[in-house]
Amino acid sequence: MFDSVASPIIGLINSLLGPLLGIVGAAGAIYCVILGVKFAKAEEQQDREKAKQALKNAIIGFVLIFVLLLALKLLMPALINWTNASAGSQVINSGAIVSATPAP
Repeated sequence: MFDSVASPIIGLINSLLGPLLGIVGAAGAIYCVILGVKFAKAEEQQDREKAKQALKNAIIGFVLIFVLLLALKLLMPALINWTNASAGSQVINSGAIVSATPAP
């Protein structure tokens, strides 16, 4: 029932996950290097603390994004099976309800 709608979406997500992991990794590395240089060049203590906090936040953010994308990649087969199973049970249940209703 939902297979014709879900198949292109699932295919798109599967084809984009690999490149997205690479892009997030590369962007994270570049951004962290830029923040590290900013941290190293900071002369005042206040600027150094700002750069240190920004670097820490960037690392946490990129690790979180990377872990979530990886989890999506690993959980995609289970999500597909769950969607197919729930769609199949809805069709069976709705058929049972329709066949169980008395005709007027």
